[in-house]
Amino acid sequence: MYTVYVLQSEQHKKIYIGYSSNFEQRLLSHNSLGKKGWSIRFRPWRVIYTEEFEFKQDAIKREKQLKGGKGREWIDEIFF
Repeated sequence: MYTVYVLQSEQHKKIYIGYSSNFEQRLLSHNSLGKKGWSIRFRPWRVIYTEEFEFKQDAIKREKQLKGGKGREWIDEIFF
């Protein structure tokens, strides 16, 4: 199972969109375990949205949709 997720850093006014086959571990990486990468600069992150997919290619497709213009508009309308 694959999870597509949207995280929010309220303190820094940022969002992060990604997918993972182990969402709990990935969230730990974003918030505490990770030592490098874009997301560590904007901790703490909170989960604002998730979707589950059986197949990796479906999760990748949805992640790309959410990262696109219409997806970002949808996120802004729903959550901000």
